[in-house]
Amino acid sequence: MFKLNSGSVCYHSVQNILSSSLISRNLKIKVFRIRIIPVVAYGCKTWSLTLREERRLRVFENRVLRGIFGPRRDEVASEWRKQPNELNDLYSLPNISRVIKSRKLRWEGHVARMGEKRDVYRILVGKPEGKRQLGRPKRR
Repeated sequence: MFKLNSGSVCYHSVQNILSSSLISRNLKIKVFRIRIIPVVAYGCKTWSLTLREERRLRVFENRVLRGIFGPRRDEVASEWRKQPNELNDLYSLPNISRVIKSRKLRWEGHVARMGEKRDVYRILVGKPEGKRQLGRPKRR
């Protein structure tokens, strides 16, 4: 269902760009938004997003963002540390879950404007035609 494996492959293919100190953070974020998010969110319009899946998406996104922003030097303790709580402040764009929810809503708007004879509309509204067969469903 999820494309997190494909997203991980895509992330590792551009990891040398995202971890480079020669490239600006804005460019790294653009690479993340243009290259990785579409791979992960492919087909998201038909997903039923549960809390567990949202958490998995958030974990993936935080892993990529930690690779982009890297560790930070703490001035008081003079040591390097990760930025678990500061990622949301540094990355001001909407997270993957919000992107997927907005795409789902946009798709449902398109379907709601379709005619009543379209199968997609009937499935969304919940008015399927015909009767189901009696007995156990056939294995497919």
